[in-house]
Amino acid sequence: MNDDDEVDLLVDAWADRIPGVDFTPLDVMSRLRRVALRLNEVRAEAFRSAELSSWEFDVLAALRRAAPPHEMSPMELSRATMIGTAAMTNRLENLAQRGLIVRKPNPRDGRSNLARLTPDGTTRVDAAMVALVQLEAEQLSLLSNQQCAQLAALLRQLGSSER
Repeated sequence: MNDDDEVDLLVDAWADRIPGVDFTPLDVMSRLRRVALRLNEVRAEAFRSAELSSWEFDVLAALRRAAPPHEMSPMELSRATMIGTAAMTNRLENLAQRGLIVRKPNPRDGRSNLARLTPDGTTRVDAAMVALVQLEAEQLSLLSNQQCAQLAALLRQLGSSER
């Protein structure tokens, strides 16, 4: 019985076409890409369960992680979510219209506002996070705790490389 998967077949085909090239990077990165695509599906499912989109979750999660009263300036949110300030302004307006945040004048800077998480925003982002953790645990259930720790350490190392 052959246990080759799609990536094995892809790598083998390239190795046949271009002998002498080490396709280990293609093997690893193709698998990471497939896992990333699956993770996007899992995340979308978790966020949908709380009636949120991915971008809404990202902004609400940044606010939720902030110290109480869970408020940040648009500039702080832009840095925390890596979203441009113009896009952030639009997103905050949409979240305010949905009642997931409120906007109030910034007492430290009269030219800007602060975004504050509402109780409904807190409920939704918490529900999305719980659903996400549960779905991710299902995805990782094939691995032991030790394997998960090893994988996390390897990915941390790969993610911190400066190239």
